[in-house]
Amino acid sequence: MALARQGLSGKQKAAILLVSLGAEASAQVLQHLGEEDVEQLTLEIASLRKINSETRDKVIEEFHQMALAKEFIAQGGIDYAKQVLEKALGSQRALDIMHKLTSTLQVRPFDALRRTDPGQLLNFIQNEHPQTIALIMAYLHPDQAAVILSALPPERQADVARRIATMDRTSPDVIREVERVLERKLSSVMSQEYAAAGGIDAVVGVLNHVDRGTEKAIIEILEVQDPDLAEEIKKRMFVFEDIVLLDDRSVQRMLREIDMSRDLPLALKVASDEVKQKILKNTSKRAQENLLENIEYLGPVRLRSVEEAQQKIVNAIRKLEEEGEIVIARGGGDELVV
Repeated sequence: MALARQGLSGKQKAAILLVSLGAEASAQVLQHLGEEDVEQLTLEIASLRKINSETRDKVIEEFHQMALAKEFIAQGGIDYAKQVLEKALGSQRALDIMHKLTSTLQVRPFDALRRTDPGQLLNFIQNEHPQTIALIMAYLHPDQAAVILSALPPERQADVARRIATMDRTSPDVIREVERVLERKLSSVMSQEYAAAGGIDAVVGVLNHVDRGTEKAIIEILEVQDPDLAEEIKKRMFVFEDIVLLDDRSVQRMLREIDMSRDLPLALKVASDEVKQKILKNTSKRAQENLLENIEYLGPVRLRSVEEAQQKIVNAIRKLEEEGEIVIARGGGDELVV
């Protein structure tokens, strides 16, 4: 089958790309596809014969160019992507790539807003309904949303934070209506499908970038209005891997509050090398030896036990933070969490 001398369909190109990637990488890609797509690609792969190097290289290069184009769009929008591609590949090639992308491309709603100064955004959304503000903030970068949230009146901060956390899916009609209100100042491109936004991770991302005072005020109000939500947000505010963000003095203070013989070895069982080194760096030589021995002697353990041990340590860190015993660097300029 002389693939290099005939036009290839999109499915054939996808099959060639997967074969070129190898079995392990291809399997990971297929996990993210629907059942029908997997079946069709499997048939295409099975029907492939020998693939010459020229055809393979062209398919890989086309995929690379498409991936770069999507990255450029994510960075600065469609016009920016077109300009970059024209400079790199020429007008015709850039036009071909953009044409292939536009039929399937989905750009996040409020794309233009993410390239706008948050101070300017604040000027024309601060008087909107809290649900409208929450919808817009859910699509912004966390640092942008943090600036806006910090500048809102205290009584509105918790309300907006709660609405972001409990937001699930928003219909295109609602998004289109909100964009219509903003269209005189900003242009946006929206998806024609339902777009997922918000959720607890979104509000945690915002709160991780605001100053400690704003964060504390919002959490305190949520603890009254929705205790379960407040607790879930607090659990995610500082995760075990964030230990690498602590200074050495804070790590040493934390180690005095936890179970070094049981909880710490369990917690480090599946931790990253960076976290392990951060801990070991702040212990004595003998403590290091004991800790490494305890980890080795644990043998197979349940992941749930590891997660519980990590959560105990995170809780200890949060408690020390609230008591002013340790300091965690945060967003919001030079603000520190104390």
